[in-house]
Order: sequence, then structure tokens, then C-alpha cells
Amino acid sequence: QAVRAHLAHAIESMLPTSGPISVPDTGTPKIIALVGPTGVGKTTTVAKLAAHFCLREHRRVGLITIDTYRIAAVEQLRTYADIINVALEVVMSPPELREAVERLSDCDVIFIDTAGRSQRDAAKISDLKAFFEAVQPDEVHLVLASNCAEGVLIDTIRRFRILEPDRVIFTKLDEA
Repeated sequence: QAVRAHLAHAIESMLPTSGPISVPDTGTPKIIALVGPTGVGKTTTVAKLAAHFCLREHRRVGLITIDTYRIAAVEQLRTYADIINVALEVVMSPPELREAVERLSDCDVIFIDTAGRSQRDAAKISDLKAFFEAVQPDEVHLVLASNCAEGVLIDTIRRFRILEPDRVIFTKLDEA
């Protein structure tokens, strides 16, 4: 435990943290979108965040996925939504995203799961910009796998900058 605590402190001193996600009681939902390359764990992270806010913080949570590209992506998130008993909307266009947010307006927090995009595919990353312009998320989290090489992480951050992420979430810590 002492080694873990020391390691956590060392990492925190090198990498400033933003702290936990806060969801103030404003009467309107906080909209949080997760973006990043394929395979980093965005959908699983969305599910974990939704479960936390629903089950531990007793918040009303809504899920939206625009990941209609990956086989079984919708089914995966639908399974998570059913387990924690939260609403799930599936959208394919920016206007549909705006309508889904309106349908979930009674929620405290809405998480948007996006399709993974290769950091080398600037056109597909730019496509997400139109979705965000439609709803203007309160926070955009860039999800990165901690088991990637430093150069790949830096390149990914640079290429996803067009989406103006506010925060970074590192996944796969157990594999790093």
C-alpha cells in the first residue's frame, strides 16, 4: 500500500488532475462527451461513470451513443444501460443528437459515447465536431489508453485537439 500511495503521489505531481466530475444541481443536465481512438475503452468508461452517478450519487443519468459504426457497440451500451436502469438514446446525426438531449432533459447528467476514431483520420475526427456544435457539451473528455507509447499519446492528443477536449481520462491502467 505504501508503494501504491507513493506511486500515485509521484504521478499526480507530474500530471495535474482535474479532480472528480462534478454535477451541480442547476435544473439542466450536464452534458459530458467522451472521444478518442478505437479500442481505448470509451464505452466501458461511459458505463462506469453512469453507474457511479446513478448508483452512488443517486443522480438521474442519460446515455447517448453516436457509435453506430462498431459492431455490437449499441448492444454493449444497451446492456449496461439496462443493468443500471438508465435511458439510452441512439443517434446518427447532429439534429438527432440535439433531439435526444431534449428527450433526456430531466436528467442530471448525460454521457455521450462516440465512435472511436483513428488519430490518423482527420476527416472522421472532424465529423464529431458537427455533433458537438449541435449540443455544445459542458465537458469533452479525451480517453487514452495508458499502455500506449508516449509518442502515440502525444500524437493522439495533438490530432484530437480540434474537438477541444477539457480533460483526459486514462484507461487500461492495469495493463500499463
